[in-house]
This record gives sequence, C-alpha cells and structure tokens, in this order.
Amino acid sequence: MPDQIKADFSSLVLSIASSAAMSCGLAPDQETGETRIDKNMAKFNIDLLMMLREKTKSNLTDDENHLLASLIQDLQTRFIQM
Repeated sequence: MPDQIKADFSSLVLSIASSAAMSCGLAPDQETGETRIDKNMAKFNIDLLMMLREKTKSNLTDDENHLLASLIQDLQTRFIQM
C-alpha cells in the first residue's frame, strides 16, 4: 500500500509553487506534458504565496518560513525573467 501524502503547510505551499512554476514555463503540465507560459496564472500563484506569508506571519516554524520565503523569491525572479 502506498504511503499517504501528508497534508501540511509545506505541502500546500509546494503545491501552489508547483502551479506557479508550470505557469512560468519551468515545468511541463503533468497531464499533457506540454510546457507553456501563462503570466496571469503565474502572478496569481505568486500573489497567493505572498498572501499566505502575510496571513501566517509569526505562526510558522523556522523551516516553513524559510521554505515560503525561498520559493517566493525564486518564483518572483523567474517571473521577472519571463
């Protein structure tokens, strides 16, 4: 029997970041295998991560805070490069 995927904050953040990465053309769509750029969706997902950072301020572990900050910084850099 396969392991259960743990539903936690990091999984949520990584899921949103994955959607942002796909929208930036950094990863193929898992269903179609196609890589495409959707700036509006990329911006939406990055903004969603930034909103989560603001709403969870002072409530995250150091690891969660570092993960979220790193992902936002990387995705913002990739978005600017598009």
